[in-house]
Order: sequence, then structure tokens, then C-alpha cells
Amino acid sequence: MSVFSLRRAAPVFIASLLTAITLSACKPGAADATQSTPTTSSLVPGEQAVAVFAGGCFWCTESDFDKMPGVLSTTSGYTGGNVENPTYEQVSAGTTGHIEAVLVSYDPTITSYAKLVEAFWPTIDPLTANAQFCDQGEQYRSAIFYSTPEEKAVAEASRDALQASGRFDQPIVTEILPGAVFYPAEEYHQDYYMKNPLRYAYYRNGCGRDDRLEQLWGKKG
Repeated sequence: MSVFSLRRAAPVFIASLLTAITLSACKPGAADATQSTPTTSSLVPGEQAVAVFAGGCFWCTESDFDKMPGVLSTTSGYTGGNVENPTYEQVSAGTTGHIEAVLVSYDPTITSYAKLVEAFWPTIDPLTANAQFCDQGEQYRSAIFYSTPEEKAVAEASRDALQASGRFDQPIVTEILPGAVFYPAEEYHQDYYMKNPLRYAYYRNGCGRDDRLEQLWGKKG
């Protein structure tokens, strides 16, 4: 079985259809799919905030963000498309307009949207459009989502500073997009790197993700 087909060979669980949630719906009790994207203003100590990032394979993006101080939880899912309750098969086939993404719930007293954005860059290839590593197609493109004008300004300033730094000769193509309805992926995708560490390691290594990241960003630590 090739690395390219490994992720698509995971078993399909046809339980109940997942309910669409907005970016704010990861908070306990939030279930109104008609809400707009969340705001992180007027936060009180202990309140959660959320942000969404797309970095190709959501197994990998989950794993990367889970290591960050202040991150409370991560949820793999799909956003930005035109089909309600999309399945993994539909999204991975590129037929729904969705992007594989991860919703990050975090404690704003420990970290911030700006810090999440800065931590995100070294986990992706920002120079390749409509793909990340071995996963090809618009559904795997990299993107940073914002929910307020302030978050948009933060993301754009971070991108512009990275471009101006001279690290890359090529333009940064990672998109900065307004938040949209976020659909959680099927349960077997959640925390996949913990549930299936050997298959995850085989996929990540075979996909060349870390080799490309080292080429772009240098060795970790």
C-alpha cells in the first residue's frame, strides 16, 4: 500500500451525521450552527478561545498544536466548502470545496492567537500552493482563518514579516481566510496520532513532511 493511499484506507464509521458547528462551537453547550465566527474579545480568566488552521494532513496539524502550551484541545475537521456534513471521502476527493483543517481550543491567559500563528508557520510548507507535502489538491492547501478584523491584521502582519525576512526567495502562498462553518471529521480521525502511532509515523515519514520542514525551517531545537 502506498503512502499516498494510506490515509484513504482508514475504516469508515457511518455512525450519525456530524452536526455542523461554527468556529465557536467547541465550547461546551454551544450548538447553534447559525452563529457567526467567534470573537476573542472580552475574555475572562479560564474562558476558552478558538482558532482554525489548515496545514495539509489534519492528523499532523493536530499533533503539532497539541504540543503547544496553552492549547486545550484540537479537533480535526473540514471548513470552507459548499456541502453540509461532508464526509472524509468527499473532502479528500476534492468535490466539496472544503479544506482539511484543525480547530484549536486554547486558554488565552496562557497563549494567544498571535502566538498560535507564529507557531503554525514552521509546521507547514508556505511556498507550495494547493498541496502540502505528499497530499495534493486544493483540499490540502495551507490557510490561516480569522474571526475578527484584529485577527486578520495579526495574520497578515505575521505573513508579511515572514516574507520580508528574506528567509524565502519564493512568495508565501498560505491563504488568510475568513472563518466559515467547521465540520468535525469522523471520530477515527480525532487524535489519530495517539490512537495509531505506528501508522501515523509511517504516514508522516513516508510523506516527507519532516524532511521538507527541515529544508525550509532548519532543524528543530
